[in-house]
Amino acid sequence: MMGQIKAKTFFAVVVGLYFLKCAYDPSQWHFLDGVNLIIHEAGHVVFMPFGEFVMIAGGSAFQVIVPVTFCGYFLYHRQYFEGALTSFWAGESTLNVSVYARDAVAMDLPLLGGSDSLHDWNYLLGRMGMLGLTIAVAGLIRLVGTLVIFAGFAGAIYFSLSRRPETPWERSA
Repeated sequence: MMGQIKAKTFFAVVVGLYFLKCAYDPSQWHFLDGVNLIIHEAGHVVFMPFGEFVMIAGGSAFQVIVPVTFCGYFLYHRQYFEGALTSFWAGESTLNVSVYARDAVAMDLPLLGGSDSLHDWNYLLGRMGMLGLTIAVAGLIRLVGTLVIFAGFAGAIYFSLSRRPETPWERSA
């Protein structure tokens, strides 16, 4: 049991430090960004029936909804350590959205469809008359992502040190 706690704590620290690094500089490409991009693009399709604005917002929304759903699944099943670990993904995905939102005016990021593609956040903030608030909106999104990562880090450390069995296979041991 003690070895398992040490391994979980070591893993939580290593993974947590990686995601804190992501929070420090979210504009760098991180290993989950490819997955986030696929989920983002799928979000446009999922939200397509709800009109143009919601379809465009759906990419960024779905990119955050999917990891939050995984986190919720683990928390619902009282697998708190795993829930804390998946919250790192939710936070990093939110940081990724903040980078896209921050690019709404400059539109420097390469888009999948090339230079003729619609920039989601330019469209969204433009339609809401908020392009002048691009930096503030992106900063708020980044703050939320960073706080989620910090909460996940604290939770992962706490639950890695917990002696209470969390999962069905630990309960039977």
